[in-house]
Amino acid sequence: MYLHLGNDYIVNGKDIIGIFDLEKTSVSKITKEYLSEATKQKRIVNCTYEMPKSFAVTLDEDFTERVYISQLACSTLKKRSVPRQGKSRDRLQARLHLSETENSPRETKLISE
Repeated sequence: MYLHLGNDYIVNGKDIIGIFDLEKTSVSKITKEYLSEATKQKRIVNCTYEMPKSFAVTLDEDFTERVYISQLACSTLKKRSVPRQGKSRDRLQARLHLSETENSPRETKLISE
């Protein structure tokens, strides 16, 4: 599964270490040092020209760490990262039902909309 961070930036979901609220975490001295060091090492990817709200830390297969700065809120990124049932699959399951028939004790029939 892939996660869209905004402005055509997409990362592989399995590479994500964490997603953090920029306003809440940047108060910490450790986070400030971490982001400063990432900037010096050119590991920061700016996904926005707007006011940033969050950052995502990734580690790819080559153990390359990147920090993506995003204009999207953590809650939005969390919603996007959780696998969900597709609407078409839910609709199909709603249209299918089991019924007893003469030929077979359990046969799946499709109910037309």
